[in-house]
Amino acid sequence: MRAEDIEQLVTLSRPAVHPGGKWAIVAASRPDLRANRNVGQLWKVSLRDGSRRRLTGGTADRAPQLTPDGQTVLFVRPDAADTPQVWAMRVDGGEPVQATAQAGGVLEFAVSPTGDRIAFTSIVAEPGRYGSVAGVSPAQESPRLITRNRNLANGLGSLVGRHAHLFTAALPDLDAEPRYDRAAHPHDDETTKDDAPHAPEAVKLSHGDFDHAAPAFSSDGERVLCTTARHDTRDDDLLTAVVEFDATVAEGEPHTILSSRAGLSVDEVQATPDGGFVLIAGKLGDSGRDFVARQAQLFVLEQPGAHAEEVTDEESVDLGESGSHSTVVEDGVLVQERRRGRVRLVHVTGGGSKELIGGDLEVLGHGVGEGVTVATVRTPTSMGELAVLDDRGLTVLTDFGKALGETGLVEPSEHEFAARDGGTVHGWVFMPEGEGPHPVLLNIHGGPFAQYGVGVFDEAQVAVAAGYAVVQCNPRGSAGYGRAHGAAIKQAMGTVDLHDVLDFLDGALDAHPSLDRERLGIMGGSYGGYLTAWTIANDHRFTAAVVERGFLDPESFVGTSDIGWFFSGEYTGTDADAVRAQSPMAQVGNVQTPTLVVHSEQDWRCPPEQAQRYWAALKRNGVETALLLFPGEDHELTRTGQPRHRVERFEHILAWWAKHLPTPLNHG
Repeated sequence: MRAEDIEQLVTLSRPAVHPGGKWAIVAASRPDLRANRNVGQLWKVSLRDGSRRRLTGGTADRAPQLTPDGQTVLFVRPDAADTPQVWAMRVDGGEPVQATAQAGGVLEFAVSPTGDRIAFTSIVAEPGRYGSVAGVSPAQESPRLITRNRNLANGLGSLVGRHAHLFTAALPDLDAEPRYDRAAHPHDDETTKDDAPHAPEAVKLSHGDFDHAAPAFSSDGERVLCTTARHDTRDDDLLTAVVEFDATVAEGEPHTILSSRAGLSVDEVQATPDGGFVLIAGKLGDSGRDFVARQAQLFVLEQPGAHAEEVTDEESVDLGESGSHSTVVEDGVLVQERRRGRVRLVHVTGGGSKELIGGDLEVLGHGVGEGVTVATVRTPTSMGELAVLDDRGLTVLTDFGKALGETGLVEPSEHEFAARDGGTVHGWVFMPEGEGPHPVLLNIHGGPFAQYGVGVFDEAQVAVAAGYAVVQCNPRGSAGYGRAHGAAIKQAMGTVDLHDVLDFLDGALDAHPSLDRERLGIMGGSYGGYLTAWTIANDHRFTAAVVERGFLDPESFVGTSDIGWFFSGEYTGTDADAVRAQSPMAQVGNVQTPTLVVHSEQDWRCPPEQAQRYWAALKRNGVETALLLFPGEDHELTRTGQPRHRVERFEHILAWWAKHLPTPLNHG
């Protein structure tokens, strides 16, 4: 796979499944270099034979949901101002009709069980800020008085003067005459407006200086559930509550379903037909911010105000993979569990759990219809396919990844090598063609509570195609191996995690004689950037390194990162000496390895100052280094950044390896 082949990385959304089990609708998305954005449309796929047709023709249509009768699909599409809005159309064809017209766009939405309205969240800005007044530029806005820890968000920027509020709106009339733009009139003046609505008027349910997320309807459709934090200490902890609003009352008062005193951070809430609720949530300890390796669990509430009963085990079951969600079925709940580089679909009841979809894949989303369970999955050769579990067993129906598979993907070998303290480390080795000896790149993932998986990974495939062997593993601190494994580096970063990645590297070198142990590179992003910087300060075997969007100085991270107010304290502690003992910046003077530092200018997760100060220190110390800084990008550059920037990033990194670790296929 070459860098420009990222255009073939087609990912799929959570499926919207026809209630009769006949077909499903998914949104496909991929990077497009010509458009320099992610593009995609909705597809309708037969669940019997996998035949499919493109249902919409927008630039970036996503997040499809069906009305309960299966006749109307709602989805998110940018409007003329490139603001995400909900649109509605019949599943058998026709023009989409705009269902929302929010200045702040739509973040999340849900369809009512009666099929006549939607609930959604949208950013509401204080007048005079963030473009809410025409002609007032960001530089002309009033100063921001900051009093909250929660004042930044990666991908958004400042949160001062804007909150996510909860709305409802009736579905648009799909048979109504289209809206026509108003033509100019000779008597128009500066007050003249085109006042014909773009969409049905929305009712703002919530109010105040609070944020709301994860909208869902009650089982009768009369109320809207959401998560929020309204308790007095909400700016000092990560706790959330579950509340409900009357679906028709503007700026009403919420009724508490689950109090923040339950000690949970709730990701999702679903109503059950019997008046209860299911939650995906994580415990946060006595402090309310002890988030390290807190695995997401399934909880059940019998009724509003009841105690949240744990259904899955806190220590061994983790439902926290990005995009994980639940589906209430007649005899239990379906959930997605990450484990050892896989994400499987599990059916959970009060009596236990049963795997429905597993194997060498990662379940991205799921849904149910009559007689079928449907999932979108990532595989070793595809970023997204639709699979169905029915009376035939499990069948992968689609071939969205066909073009990607034709780029020459390499299947890695899976290993579990001994660690120096008696445990084992699990991971993968990607081998290029030829006898070798092959230079080796040690990749380290971000998080740290995340995992490398079995699904296709463009970072590794591009490197292998350039002639490099790639070694990557899930050291202690990673997700997918139980809570104890993930919590092992709490206030001990750069200890057992360092040992694990080096022990896995040594195991790979021993197991594969064609690897060149004298020509080693190391790279990683975010936490992976941290551990890369930490490793080259403590081990000098590496010929060159790439430190990307790194968590490099826990001290300055506090006050500059959107998560700095809690992340550093929980992972590295608050004792000054202990923090410095875990800080790559404090040990930058030990680095001898030529290091490329990569960062994005709008990264509020690991702010640019982390990279700039680290690079300046390397340069001051005489270490060969360069700083590659991307304008207009945030922490998600490698996943959702501008496609041209993603290709340019690959080109710069390959040029760095060509200079220090040349191969016949990558020699500058």
